[in-house]
Amino acid sequence: MTSKVTYLGNLRTESTHIKSGNTYITDAPTDNNGKGEAFSPTDTVATGLASCMLTVMGIKARDMDVDMSGTTAEITKIMASNPRRISKIEVVLNFPFKADNKIKKILEHTAKTCPVHYSLHPDIEKEITFNWQ
Repeated sequence: MTSKVTYLGNLRTESTHIKSGNTYITDAPTDNNGKGEAFSPTDTVATGLASCMLTVMGIKARDMDVDMSGTTAEITKIMASNPRRISKIEVVLNFPFKADNKIKKILEHTAKTCPVHYSLHPDIEKEITFNWQ
């Protein structure tokens, strides 16, 4: 088992990672009857894409002796209706270091081939921007 999710009431859940015991909560968003006091489940999907991109780029960067520390991702999730779903995820990656074109190309390709990117439905538009110093 990977994780366990418990419904706490009032449109809130608590997710527990079995191996580490780490937890996080989700709330329904304000535009869907919720309080919006925490990540919504769809926020975690969009954020998971950026986390996955940064993780696999970090692995590749480490293999190339490149330090990606301080790299950030800004995520915007756009919802559609009928049915309610994620229609677009925008990810802006900001790199606080200089890299040559070869490194940039490798890391950008790595980001776009992360497992979450491949796992998302093809109807979800993914707009990825790479801002290099």
